Amino acid sequence: MSVTDRVWGALTSMIKLEDKVSRQAEALKAQQTKIEDLTSRVIRLEAQLELLTGAALVRRLKGATEARALRVR
Repeated sequence: MSVTDRVWGALTSMIKLEDKVSRQAEALKAQQTKIEDLTSRVIRLEAQLELLTGAALVRRLKGATEARALRVR
């Protein structure tokens, strides 16, 4: 193998490696976008859960208060 062949092989390997790195960077960017979308969905779900839990607690307390008022009569 001549020096020219080795240099040419090294250059082609470098170009292939650069292409792989570029594709991985694009894939990583797409994954990051998906993660950010899922994070915002989880935040919205947490907020809904907190609101529903609070509403259920208010209903339970309100129902207990009304039940006590009926027993007092």
